Amino acid sequence: MRRGILGGTFDPPHLAHLVAGEAAFRQLDLDVVTFIPAGSPWQKAGRTVTDAAHRWEMTRLAVAGVDYFAADDREIQREGWTFTIDTLGEFPDDELFLILGSDTAARLPTWRRFDEVIARAVVAVMPRPGTDRGAVDLPVDSMSWLEAPALEVSGTRLRDIRAGGGSIRFLVPESVNAYIEANGLYA
Repeated sequence: MRRGILGGTFDPPHLAHLVAGEAAFRQLDLDVVTFIPAGSPWQKAGRTVTDAAHRWEMTRLAVAGVDYFAADDREIQREGWTFTIDTLGEFPDDELFLILGSDTAARLPTWRRFDEVIARAVVAVMPRPGTDRGAVDLPVDSMSWLEAPALEVSGTRLRDIRAGGGSIRFLVPESVNAYIEANGLYA
């Protein structure tokens, strides 16, 4: 199976995540794009992250109804810090494509067992506002740039909008927006 892995904190999952998944599915001829919310993201140590159960439910809602998108809770279920290399190892029979925003791809060399990550998966990079393509300098032959609009949407910005009393409707899927409002998240 040709599987795209789109991981992240998903705090909350938003339209830029879905656009990246769609672009990867179409351009890389994938069978499925698997959205995996991080359980305990080591890169966010010392920062407040919304409870994993909420982030899982929002991710599940965000991908519902798209046949080639799947939500996977394996990192939410894992104890301790979650690392991409451990997750990639749990798909031994799949051809893997790691879908990253360019801001994250630029930091990829700082990841745990980075050399194994890039050996195990093709890196598919989605342009992100504020990150020049030149900032992504990876020592890999198997890297692909995805062609899609660079949306100026980020979890940080969406949380800030909600905290200020604003609406994030139409920046997240409607089901995610309803869940956020019903649970009073980010307000």
